Amino acid sequence: MTANGIFQFVVFFGVLLVIVKPLGAYMARVYEGKPTWLRRLLGPIERLIYSLAGIRPDEEMGWKTYTISLLLFNLAGMLLLYGLQRLQGWLPLNPQGFGAVAPDLSFNTAASFTTNTNWQAYTPETTMSYLTQMAGLAVQNFVSAATGMAAAVAVIRGFARKSVQTIGNFWVDLVRGTLYVLLPISLVFALVLVSQGIVQNFSPYAKVPVLQQITYDEPVTGPDGQPVLDAKGQPQTKKSTLTEQVLPMGPAASQIIIKHLGTNGGGFFNANSAHPYENPTPLTNFLGMMAIIVIPFSLAYTFGLAVKDTRQGWALAAAMLIILAGMALVGIVAEQRGNPMLTRLGADQQVSAVQSGGNMEGKETRFGIMNTALWAAVTTGTSCGAVNGMHDSFTPLGGLVPMWLMQLGEVAPGGVGSGLYGILMYAIVAVFVAGLMVGRTPEYLGKKIEAYEMKMASLVILIGPAIMLIGTAIAVVTPAAVASTSNPGPHGFSEMLYAFTEGAANNGSAFAGLNANTLFYNIGIGLAVLFGRFWMVIPPLAIAGSLAKKKIVPVSAGTLPTHTPLFVALLIGVVILVGALTFFPALALGPIVEHLQMLAMK
Repeated sequence: MTANGIFQFVVFFGVLLVIVKPLGAYMARVYEGKPTWLRRLLGPIERLIYSLAGIRPDEEMGWKTYTISLLLFNLAGMLLLYGLQRLQGWLPLNPQGFGAVAPDLSFNTAASFTTNTNWQAYTPETTMSYLTQMAGLAVQNFVSAATGMAAAVAVIRGFARKSVQTIGNFWVDLVRGTLYVLLPISLVFALVLVSQGIVQNFSPYAKVPVLQQITYDEPVTGPDGQPVLDAKGQPQTKKSTLTEQVLPMGPAASQIIIKHLGTNGGGFFNANSAHPYENPTPLTNFLGMMAIIVIPFSLAYTFGLAVKDTRQGWALAAAMLIILAGMALVGIVAEQRGNPMLTRLGADQQVSAVQSGGNMEGKETRFGIMNTALWAAVTTGTSCGAVNGMHDSFTPLGGLVPMWLMQLGEVAPGGVGSGLYGILMYAIVAVFVAGLMVGRTPEYLGKKIEAYEMKMASLVILIGPAIMLIGTAIAVVTPAAVASTSNPGPHGFSEMLYAFTEGAANNGSAFAGLNANTLFYNIGIGLAVLFGRFWMVIPPLAIAGSLAKKKIVPVSAGTLPTHTPLFVALLIGVVILVGALTFFPALALGPIVEHLQMLAMK
């Protein structure tokens, strides 16, 4: 790792830690309904929304009502997004004249964006109209993020309250998170992105002549936009001559900031944040990474304020930071060392005055190895999935890092909201393990952790891995699924494992070597994202309802302090151990054996 890389690494996490406290405190005031500097401006809008929707903001819900409201809202959003895609050929703001999206792809996309996954099995600039991008995908970027934040706040109330039956009002939490947190930040940063060259318009795609004409094989597509296959099942092509280049336009900046801030990740363009219209400069790259990570970390401080002990929030944030920073360093070092197979062939991959060295395949030169590998860790440590480089081109160990960060449950720091309630489930397991060691009923923040809480926490920890591994197992024995991989052997297995990992983890990134726009993957990953989101959100809300009813147990000599470095180490150990025991066999068949094969060829 170079000196410049170390400097950028330290600056990035240093800026993050500076922002966490003020943003976390601000969100605590927002969700508690206390005055903020934006309430005078946006308060009338909030009250108007409640009036039009028939919401009583002072009427709270039990955990079951809260959960049902959350599920119904997201179901309605998914159906509306599906319908918008199917009807987009007859709707306005479609200057390119795109037709209806295929049924299986519409289902996959609707499920993906509703669940904050934003997995894209299509090319956005050749598939989605401006209206679909704005009124469908961008809207879900906001409300899916606000849904996760609302769930986290409800879980926080479960830990903070005592002897009550309610955990808040879902509709109020949804409105406040959107209106006071996501919208204002997105508005300001969208203007910054426009100033850096990111497009924001409604113009038709621009055509410009190329400097040198070239002949290429163009895939043949049918009326539905899908590839036409020959008798052998291979895509048909035709010879074409490139005389002009098409530059995609559209309202990109407004969607790009919320894709980061809400840990959504769905790009306006196919190359996502590697595209110069989405991420043109080092400044937009830095702001993009910061936007991805800042709310999940800040919610830990919000938690500390809510339970009236900020040390608890800092302990959770410390565990998240250590895991993320440690994994990011592994990825950066692996990529900086380069590809051992190329070294064997005589390629110079050393850092020098004339080259960055390392493995630059699949990376933009304007970002380099440090910012690409760090972005990969940040985007998979959260549930974002936006990419500024191709993970399929990483070294085996470099590709293992983003994959395993998702398999750890995306709790370092996880998505907006989902990361916080995810790490709290591990904290419950950690105090349970500590209780077993000393023969004492476990407690966390003065609440006894009993059989019900342990069952619900175990479900959260087990559901994700089950979806990932079962989905991959089905894929490897399905010929159509295997045929979608672009590489044989361990790397092809990694592509399939990564696809179901990102789906169940609601991440949305890809290894990029997998043709996912097929019936198998559209349906399979669509189901994975739905189960991974909604099966994972119900148990934490159930725990919140259970804990809110309990009384506070006085601290005694046998109480385990949960704000100390010892507890942070225990929490990290539980996260790492569970992830290792669950996924080591699968990883051994993919990136680990691929790395050993490369070393053998060195």
